[in-house]
Amino acid sequence: MPKVLIMTGDAAEALEVIYPHQRLREEGYEVVVASLSKKLMLLVVHEFVPGIDTFVEKPGYHWPSDIAFKDVDPSDFAAVVIPGGRAPEYIRNDPDFIRIVRRFFKEEKPVAHLCHASIALAKAGVLKGRRIAAYPELQSDVEAAGAEFVNSEAVVDGVMVSARAYPDHPAWMREFMRILRKTAPVKAEPAAPALA
Repeated sequence: MPKVLIMTGDAAEALEVIYPHQRLREEGYEVVVASLSKKLMLLVVHEFVPGIDTFVEKPGYHWPSDIAFKDVDPSDFAAVVIPGGRAPEYIRNDPDFIRIVRRFFKEEKPVAHLCHASIALAKAGVLKGRRIAAYPELQSDVEAAGAEFVNSEAVVDGVMVSARAYPDHPAWMREFMRILRKTAPVKAEPAAPALA
């Protein structure tokens, strides 16, 4: 069964970690969550409240990471997912995060990212000349990294799929699954015997 890596950390947006994790498993992929260290992370919930100019952050679910970035061998994985939230602000400074991301891009393996993940990819230097979606307030960051910002629910650039935030999950994962089925298909399970 092909493996997909999710790279995240504390204060990641809960929906942006849990939804792809469950959707990939449903499709038959083995999912491995990596963070700065193997630990129980605290995810957060970002919500828009009337009268407030930006989102508010609330504590969310606890979610385990399976492996530390330093122990990840990118050759073990068919694809990578990078959720948003606040985690990209600090995971982007980890040299192993940068090493892993650059390897996925160099080998042209599928990459799915959304929301604030673009700032981590910008730090890795992999966005120049690409078309991506990101949280709309990051348009200037995306453009400073040499990419074209597209305000859309799912932007496909080669084998990279990006989106603005969790409301875009259906379109984002639909496109990512389409790519994964081509690049790393899951072998069909043998049919269960019919009941008499």
